[in-house]
Parts: sequence; structure tokens; C-alpha cells
Amino acid sequence: MSGLPTVRAVMLMVTAVLAVTAAAGGVVVIMDGDLLSAQEPVRARPRATPLRTDVAAPRLDQLVPTTEPVKDFGAGGPGVTSTPARVLAIAPGTVPKETRLKLAKLKHVQKVTIVDAGAVKVSGTGLNLLAVDPSGFRSWTPQPVADQPAVWSALARGELVADAGAMRKYGMVLGAMYQVDGGPRLRVAASASLGLTGVDGLVSAEVGRTLGFAQGVAVLLHGKEGTIGEAGVRKLLGKGAQVVVLDAAARTPKQQQPAQEQQQQVSVGRPSSYLELYKAAATRCPGLSWTVLAAIGQVESSHGRNNGPSSAGALGPMQFMPATWKHYGVDGDGDGKKDIWSPYDAVPGAANYLCANKAGQGGERLRKAIWFYNHSWDYVNKVMGIAQAYAKTYA
Repeated sequence: MSGLPTVRAVMLMVTAVLAVTAAAGGVVVIMDGDLLSAQEPVRARPRATPLRTDVAAPRLDQLVPTTEPVKDFGAGGPGVTSTPARVLAIAPGTVPKETRLKLAKLKHVQKVTIVDAGAVKVSGTGLNLLAVDPSGFRSWTPQPVADQPAVWSALARGELVADAGAMRKYGMVLGAMYQVDGGPRLRVAASASLGLTGVDGLVSAEVGRTLGFAQGVAVLLHGKEGTIGEAGVRKLLGKGAQVVVLDAAARTPKQQQPAQEQQQQVSVGRPSSYLELYKAAATRCPGLSWTVLAAIGQVESSHGRNNGPSSAGALGPMQFMPATWKHYGVDGDGDGKKDIWSPYDAVPGAANYLCANKAGQGGERLRKAIWFYNHSWDYVNKVMGIAQAYAKTYA
């Protein structure tokens, strides 16, 4: 374990990272347009024990082993407006308040924040991390990341959120514990495309202090894309400061930019219970209650205990028809596969499918989206009734 790397080390780190493509691929979770798979037939479910109203349903947090209680952040949406960093700088020392005020007055700069930073080694592999306050730093990430409560809940628990590029580069595994050389063990609880070149991950400010990170040395500036000049930032931070332009694509002539850029997507690994899985998956569709996903999971497979195939050919814990899964299935746990049988993929896939049919708008749009999941109004009423029961049980 060490504090902030030397200027030479930082320069080497920045140079190396600039040579690597940092953007992570992903699919757009919330799709425009109207109902996209209206032709799916009513699906016969696998033979399962009917839900009895006179018997208490099993608690979702007891279906699989659980960990300590989770401090949950709420979903993003209108309350969290992403204002991602356009320029990232590492100062040679703590940035004084007066310098921060001058940075805020630079042309085109709209927001400035300063956080702690440092480097750790895990089995000899160096990782460059920022130590941040989960609440205050949330808006500094791309909107899909800001909207994902599991990312910020993980930080609040003292866990590591790794950049998607670092996960691939170093072969890190979601949910795994990693021993910091000379320091604590950190669990990789989430992976996300942070959009911060040279930064391998985030930890909480508290964890950063225990790791001995340098305080107040990482500067992030936000403004309109392609407008903040790095020269002014270098001048204010002094000799030895390293400045990285994060919005280089916006400074490139339009004809040289890719025709279409994919939205970034968050993966939250494998939650330790169905309760957490439903909650995490529901955040893929702002406005969708996790209780609806849980109710569908109960009706379709009794939460993975009767996965089919059904007589109509539906598969897995959320009983997808293979053709529907082909369009709406997702890799929910970041293992590189879209597995219809895996609850870690199937549950977020169900959220994806419901959201494509406007479930996040609530009311009749929600009921219609559930109807498209299985063409039966009796099915819709049953799902809504169970969802209300879950809302009361886990209030």
C-alpha cells in the first residue's frame, strides 16, 4: 500500500492509460418506441405449487444466504442529474481553497470538485483509486452510473467499485475479495464505466483515509463538452500537475467520431439474496418497483425453484421465451454471458423487457407492460396483488 504515486509514476500511468481504450460497451437498457414484442403468446408456466393466500410466502431475503444489511441509496432519475467530469487533474499536493475558487472561475468551467486519491497494490498489481463521498460524487459519473443505487450503496459499505476497463484489463471478478498489499481486504461489489481515464476504481473517503491516500489532490471539472482548456488548469495547479482531457471525442471533428456510441451500463455482480437482486435489477427501469419483478418471479418460477421448461417452451427463473430473450436478455452479473437460466441475468432481463414496454410510467402503462409479459389480465391482476403484498411485507 502507498499514498499518491510520484509525479513520474502518475505521468507513466496517464500515458499508459491514454493508449488504452477506456470506454466499455453495453446495450441501451431503456429503449424508445412503443411495445416491441406484442406478438408473444400467452405462456403456460411450469407446473408449480399455486400461491396460497393463506400461507405466508417465503421471505425473499432467506431464499439464498444473505450478508449484513445493506445501506441502500435510492434510484437516480430527476433527482440526480449527471454532470460528468470533462477534465481530470492530479495535483502535486493538496489543492488550497483559493486555488479551487480560481479553478471555478476558469472559462467554461461550471463545477469543480476535489477528492482524495492514491494507489494501492493487490498481489503486486497497482490500482489507481479515487476516494469519494458517495452522495456528493454521484453526479460526477455518467447518468447510467449515477442512476444505479447499488454502486453508491457499495461505496457506503466500504466496498470497491471497479472501472469496467480495469475489470477486463486485470481479470477482476465481481463479488471477489482482494487483499491490498499491507492493507485491508476489499470486495469488488460493482463494475461501471466511470469515464475517468486513468482511474481504476472508487472507494469511499473513509476507506481512502485508512489506506493513507493523499487528501484533496484529484481535481474534476465540469462544463460544456470540449470547451474547458487544460492550459489554465495546469497553470493554476503548478509544476508537476498532470491533466487529462476526458472529453476528447467532443474535441474531434464530427466526421471522425463514431456514427453511434453505445450507452454505458452498470453491472452489480451477484447480490446475496433474491430481495437484493430484485431491488438492483429494478433500477434498470426508473419508475419500476422491485416488488413487480418479485411478484413476476414468484408467479413464474417461485423465485427460481421451478425453472421449466414450460409446456410452451419458456425457460429460466423469469420464464422467457427464447425469441424474446434474444432481444431483451442482458448480462446482469458481468460474466460475459446472457444466460436465460441464471437469475442474475434473467431478473434484470425482465426489468429490461418491462421497461421497453413503458412499465416505468406506472398506472395503466405498467399493467399493459405486465400483460405483454404474459397475455392475460388475470395474470396482471395476480402479479399486482402479490406486488402489493410484498410492498407491505418489506415496507
